[in-house]
Amino acid sequence: MTSKKKSALSEKEGVVPPPTTNKSAAKKIKLRRRSQPTVDEFVTQICAGNITYLSKAITLIESTNPKHKEKANQIIEACLPFANNSVRIGITGVPGVGKSTFIEALGLALTAQSHKVAVLAVDPSSSVNKGSILGDKTRMEQLVTDPNAFIRPSPSGTSLGGVAQKTRESIILCEAAGYNHIIIETVGVGQSETAVHSMVDFFLLLKLAGAGDELQGIKRGIIEMADAIVINKADGDNEKPAKIAKVAFQRALHLYPPKDNGWTPKVLLASALHFKGIDEILAMINTYMQQAQKDGYFQEKRTSQNSYWLLETIEQQLKASFYNSPNVPEALQNEIENLENGSTTPFNAAKRLLKLQQASKNT
Repeated sequence: MTSKKKSALSEKEGVVPPPTTNKSAAKKIKLRRRSQPTVDEFVTQICAGNITYLSKAITLIESTNPKHKEKANQIIEACLPFANNSVRIGITGVPGVGKSTFIEALGLALTAQSHKVAVLAVDPSSSVNKGSILGDKTRMEQLVTDPNAFIRPSPSGTSLGGVAQKTRESIILCEAAGYNHIIIETVGVGQSETAVHSMVDFFLLLKLAGAGDELQGIKRGIIEMADAIVINKADGDNEKPAKIAKVAFQRALHLYPPKDNGWTPKVLLASALHFKGIDEILAMINTYMQQAQKDGYFQEKRTSQNSYWLLETIEQQLKASFYNSPNVPEALQNEIENLENGSTTPFNAAKRLLKLQQASKNT
């Protein structure tokens, strides 16, 4: 009887490896991941300056999950007594003006003075795939490692002026966590910057010399809202054009009506890359804040901003309620088709859709 030949490809049975993780330990890890901290735990840890809890809370704020929204609102309400104690600085400018480098230089100067700085940076979202790079942390290499700094990039989404929809709520949490300087960076894509202007104490506009920006000084718009204009990258061969641009902006600012608080917007030069002019800019902001607090304008402006955001939130809620109504999406598509074939007008279509939405609410 001949023995059966084994294939050259056959393998010996190896030793069965033990499980990499103990089953009971794995179960505990899974449960830990599922369980979320309570509202009280969030508030306690945020007020203690725990950035992990702060980041998680901001994630809840940005979530579209109704349960997350409800919890986030409770956290915000509980943090309110510990908020409103910071200087809020809005910074905007066209892409390429050096916003990230400037903010890093400003943030490092503040932390060097023993201040705690939170940077809420807004990255532009793609209109095609709705994605966002969120690369501000990589552009602020020194500030991101500073223990007294917190950087939170957020996608701009479809919000007005390139400001993340939940930035204002995030400000409250950062203030409760002990950050006494909040810097908000906007996308700066030429849209209305009303949103960021309505949530900060000081609004700073970054400009470039030699890029045609000097001509913008005679136009109304964003420059009217600015409390200061800083011409960045004023170094090397660009230093002389920057000085010329400074004079042009100073002349242009005289054409605008005076601000409500009597503040005259300043024009300064800076080279964020070489940390030039940063101390002068901080001194100017401090002067502005002292003046605003002394004459009562600071609190008056904060109150006005709260009223603005009340009305803004009502509009957002009404809009969300309309589009989330069960019968509206299909009816909206039908009305769009009616518009395309010329069988109705936008006004009549809107009237029918609003009636439909109201009827669905009453049923």
